[in-house]
Amino acid sequence: MTGWNTLKRTGFAALITAAAASPGFAANAGQGKELALQWCSTCHLVSNDQDTASGASLPSFFDIARDPGFSEDGLKTFLADPHPKMPNMTLSNGEIADIARYISSLSE
Repeated sequence: MTGWNTLKRTGFAALITAAAASPGFAANAGQGKELALQWCSTCHLVSNDQDTASGASLPSFFDIARDPGFSEDGLKTFLADPHPKMPNMTLSNGEIADIARYISSLSE
């Protein structure tokens, strides 16, 4: 996961975390799953109950969650400026936090 290693080194996680964190804000894994099914399931396996995933060579969300280098903050940074092959998603900071929380929940 070369892109993931690059992501871990970016150092922008604090900026995104600060933008997403506000009094009373709590990321919602359930909402993150819905967003992942909407935006990510065409290419990634995001849930055991999704219909299909077309990108067999792409990491599943379960693989991402179990990667020793995974962090919610790192994923938030990545989703704020995703790699070029991803669709042009316009996600709010809250939606990004929800997806990151959902993926994090898959490691449990």
